[in-house]
This record gives sequence, C-alpha cells and structure tokens, in this order.
Amino acid sequence: MTWSADRFRGRQDAPIAIDSDKADSSEIAMRVLVTGLGDIARKAYLPVLSALPELEVHLATRDKMVLHDVGRMFRVQHVHASIDHALAATTFDAAFVHAATSAHPALVRMLLERRVPTFVDKPLADNFAEVRQLVALAERHATLLRVGFNRRFAPDYAALRDTGANLIVMEKHRHRQPDTPRRVVFDDFIHVVDTLLFLAPSAVLRHTIETHVERGLLKAVTLMLAGDGYTAIGTMHRDSGLDEERLDVIGGGVRQSVLNMAESVRSAGTECRHRRGDWTSVGRQRGFEAMCADFLLAVRDKHPTIAADILSTHEICEAITCHAEAEARDCTTE
Repeated sequence: MTWSADRFRGRQDAPIAIDSDKADSSEIAMRVLVTGLGDIARKAYLPVLSALPELEVHLATRDKMVLHDVGRMFRVQHVHASIDHALAATTFDAAFVHAATSAHPALVRMLLERRVPTFVDKPLADNFAEVRQLVALAERHATLLRVGFNRRFAPDYAALRDTGANLIVMEKHRHRQPDTPRRVVFDDFIHVVDTLLFLAPSAVLRHTIETHVERGLLKAVTLMLAGDGYTAIGTMHRDSGLDEERLDVIGGGVRQSVLNMAESVRSAGTECRHRRGDWTSVGRQRGFEAMCADFLLAVRDKHPTIAADILSTHEICEAITCHAEAEARDCTTE
C-alpha cells in the first residue's frame, strides 16, 4: 500500500491573515458556528476565533450553564441551545466542531448536508469506514471539510519540512494511560501518524507496525514508514514516566529537534537551543492560529476538500488499530 506525502507540498507555514483593509466590516463579516465547548474549544480555538474582528462567532451547546459561561468568557453574544436551533435560526459561512469524537460523524454530516464548510478536531471519526463516507459526502456536495491537525501549522514543526533529512523520529508518550487500541490510536497516536506523513519528503512505499497489548489495553505502539531515501519512525508508550513529546529530523550532518513543542535544538558539531518567547501565545506556538486562519481563507476562496489530506492519516490509524485488536484477540485465546 502506498500513502502519498505530496499532498502537503506547498502548504504555507506562516499564519495567514484575512485582509480586512480592502472592505468595511459589513462586507467581510463571516458568520461562524462553534459547537462543542469543552477544554479544547476554550483553550485552543475560541481565544483565536473570538479575537478576529472579521468573524461573527456563534456558540451552540445543549448545556445551558456551559453556553452561558463560555459566551460570557469570550464575549460572544450569539448563543444557541443546540446546533439544530442554530441552523434553524440563521445561515453560516463555516463551522467548527469540537465535540467528543463519538459525536463527530453525526455533526459533520448535518453540516455538510447543509453545505456548511466544516472544520472538525481530529479524528474525523474513530473508524476508516465513516471517514470515507464523510469525505465522499463533502466531495458530493462540493463543500470544504478540514480535520484539525495543528502540528502541521506549529512553526517549529513546519520549519523541519524539506530540510533534506533522511531520518524522522517522533515520540509521544503518556504517563500511566493504557487504553483501548482504537481510543489510543485515533485520539492520540493519530498526531504522530499525521506528523510523519507531513514531514515525509515523498510517497510512503513500505510500512511496519508493532503494538504491545496487555489485557485488552494498548501499552505501546511503533510505526515505521519508508520511502525513497528516508525512514520515518513514530512511537508512543502509554505507561511511560512522563507526558512528553519529541520530534527529531536527522541527516546531512545535522540533527534538529523539537521538545514538547516548546524548545528547538539544532546540533551540527555544536548545539544551539531556542525556546519560545515569553510572549508567544500557546495558540501561535502550537499552530492553532495559523490553522484557523488557513481554514478561514480556504472557506473565503471556496477551496475544495482535499480527500487524500484526510484519508491517508485515518487509513494508517485503522491499520494500526486492527493490528492491535488482533493482538488483543490472540492474547485472549492463548
């Protein structure tokens, strides 16, 4: 099986600004619906979206207390008791879905059927069959669908693309958090899979999967991808000593590393360290600002859904999950 990395070529790494100088606010206002108002929405997305003057942000959730508190926190006046109420009340230029993974397919389907360009947190769904159905629906309705992989837009990660490195290694570990294979892979290890594909200089021609399952819980996973002249390795241990993340790209006498998305290290005979500035926001450092701007620009310019951009990452995650679930079944029959 071959997975293409070429789809990522040409993506802009810097935050993209919607030019508000060419028209007054009444002409450029974009009405955006945000549904699912948990931690990820409050910590990562709403600080970015609520600060953009060209957006008219609407919030939707069935939890009245959350709706009140989040609306007040971000000074959002337009609030709705549910996504159904929101869609009945007005039309939207775009929507952001930050609900639980299990709710993604139904919410995304509802929005796509109304031809609302939709951004959804990873994963699009926790199984490849539903992912394919939703991507096909987006293409059928000629409606933009994007999945939120923020590491593609994190400046320290984006800077490591096209460096000529021939070895890419990413580690993402958790402290004492073994869980079911599907949840681990689609909710967490998917970041590793997508980052390896993002940094891969050409198509993936070979892959190897190793998993360690105990009592039905995934404790460790390693993925190796290889193509012409390069190898990319991703690993996660769910019973590690710390929650930590490290990315290394190596080749040409240089090793470039990013530690916990906060510190970069370049080694080429000597070592040079750089840590994010004290005033650099988490949204910028972790790629949320640029990712939101990129999606909104794509909505404005009526870009189509790039199916391969979504399918490859989820397809590999399904392969890893099936490998781990097969190992779990084998363990129970021994």
